[in-house]
Amino acid sequence: MSTDSPQPLWQPDPERIARARITRFHAWAAEHHGAPAEGGYAALQRWSVDDLDAFWRAVTEWFDVRFSTPYARVLGERAMPGAQWFPGATLNYAEHALRAADTRGDEPALLYVDETHEPRPVTWAELRRQVGSLAAELRALGVRPGDRVSGYLPNVPQAVVALLATAAVGGVWTSCAPDFGARSVLDRFQQVEPVVLFTVDGYRYGGKEHDRRETVVELRRELPTLRAVIHIPLLGTEAPEGSLDWSALTSADTNPVFVQVPFDHPLWVLYSSGTTGLPKAIVQSQGGILVEHLKQLGLHCDLGPEDRFFWYTSTGWMMWNFLVSGLLTGTTIVLYDGSPGYPDTGAQWRIAERTKATLYGTSAAYVMACRKAGVHPSRDFDLSTVQCVATTGSPLPPDGFRWLHDEVRDDLWIASVSGGTDVCSCFAGAVPTLPVHVGELQAPCLGTDLQSWDPSGSPLVDEVGELVVTNPMPSMPITFWNDPDGSRYHDSYFDTYPGVWRHGDWITVTSHGSVVIHGRSDSTLNRQGVRMGSADIYEAVERLPEIRESLVVGIERPDGGYWMPLFVHLAPGAALDEDLLKRIKQTIREQLSPRHVPDEIIEVPGVPHTLTGKRIEVPVKRLLQGTPLEKAVNPGSIDNLDLLTFYEDLARKRA
Repeated sequence: MSTDSPQPLWQPDPERIARARITRFHAWAAEHHGAPAEGGYAALQRWSVDDLDAFWRAVTEWFDVRFSTPYARVLGERAMPGAQWFPGATLNYAEHALRAADTRGDEPALLYVDETHEPRPVTWAELRRQVGSLAAELRALGVRPGDRVSGYLPNVPQAVVALLATAAVGGVWTSCAPDFGARSVLDRFQQVEPVVLFTVDGYRYGGKEHDRRETVVELRRELPTLRAVIHIPLLGTEAPEGSLDWSALTSADTNPVFVQVPFDHPLWVLYSSGTTGLPKAIVQSQGGILVEHLKQLGLHCDLGPEDRFFWYTSTGWMMWNFLVSGLLTGTTIVLYDGSPGYPDTGAQWRIAERTKATLYGTSAAYVMACRKAGVHPSRDFDLSTVQCVATTGSPLPPDGFRWLHDEVRDDLWIASVSGGTDVCSCFAGAVPTLPVHVGELQAPCLGTDLQSWDPSGSPLVDEVGELVVTNPMPSMPITFWNDPDGSRYHDSYFDTYPGVWRHGDWITVTSHGSVVIHGRSDSTLNRQGVRMGSADIYEAVERLPEIRESLVVGIERPDGGYWMPLFVHLAPGAALDEDLLKRIKQTIREQLSPRHVPDEIIEVPGVPHTLTGKRIEVPVKRLLQGTPLEKAVNPGSIDNLDLLTFYEDLARKRA
């Protein structure tokens, strides 16, 4: 993919730059903390990683972080892993998330939307009251700081209340979406041994009700550490025997009591996709998430009290946690519980319209699905409040940028962002004061020492390399659960470059400061010594209307050869005939290079994904190398396990 993009697709006007929160922060940090006054965002970003102590101190002061006991210094131990942030400080994440209730109690904190697409508000005062009531009940149930509290819940207000009440008492939150099967949930929750489980009787998706009561019975049976199960009757059923009713626990008029915990006290456990083994149980801290999300949401996403923040997500994806943190900036957050494409592909645009969202976040896959389906957002919906459309989950292809620009608004800020569950944040992405170039993320984020490295550890510019972070970030994991010697944590990020975080993505840092993501480096395509990103091939191939989705892997042969098949899932009515085969190869050759053309193009019944919607390349590669299915993949991590039997059968036939 070319990084030569001198003409931006969008440029913020001077008024927009002047009113951006990051502009005001920059001027203030220059006056009070030694940030460079000149040089724009690039100079601010450089300062933020060269002087981590001054930058993160500035963030805590700018956002008025309330330390109930002061910190001794910003960064004690600097090593990765094991950086020690704000030693001595105590605080509480939930206290900061509910601060707007003091001054804006009657305004909406949450807008809840189901498949009727009618928003229902929950005010700041009501949210605080419910959190206070539930936190008191959790204490009465014996939940103490460090105890794990789990939620098998959809994206509903009760999930936000349960997270905040857990954080208020110093508990450790963890959640899975109710479309996860029992085995997938147990692979996660059994690792952390929760003492409380919040459950629903079912959920609504795609116009249908999905009963989950039998799954809940299995979870209760297989989680022996549970002291209490709390029933939320989303489908209207009675609380099962031995469980507590949600409404009884949230009815008191009680102000929350916020336990003051150390900065590095665990806030929640997130999970890796777990495609090739048990999911990694990633623990992030109350303080680390608080300051990272204030920076990310308040400066990069430019969110404040007047904004409405909608991101399509589920409670099984880190973006849900990120969305909840919108409360930290006093922003109204939009919770959508339902199918992204019900009753039609334009559903998410309708929700953005009806909730008057100012920042609307979705997946790159949804944008491309809208483009293929012929959706016309600006024609069919009033999107006048939407200032920014952000995408993540996979790189937004150039055609996605152009489609948003043409079909939403030509003065739309398009923010393709990239980060990871591992840090519950972005490494690169949204900057409201910078131009947007087609196919590129605007810049590395503040406080993130993002670089592209070659195998020997030398930085690269305008060349593809490994995404590394060479200085600690506050939201990096404090540990993995059940990893007492830290070996699994170390091996996940620090085995390639000692003391430097290697994320596992191929990126290009361009000479004009932007970032291009090329896909995962752990499923690298490497032909004749040239490394290629799978995302580049997907972007080219999936422009063809006949291709619904594709998957490419590279297989090293025992004889030293290399086999690179491209698997294509066709649109209804399409056929993989000679004409289509020729056009696929021609498209790849012209848009990428002859080296990118696959050795074989194979039609498949579907492309398998993780439960959060990412294509799984490594397990497919392992299957094609002859690894048995039960060893190549963790079955509970895949959205449709039946699809993998195709690849297993193919490997058997080829053998």
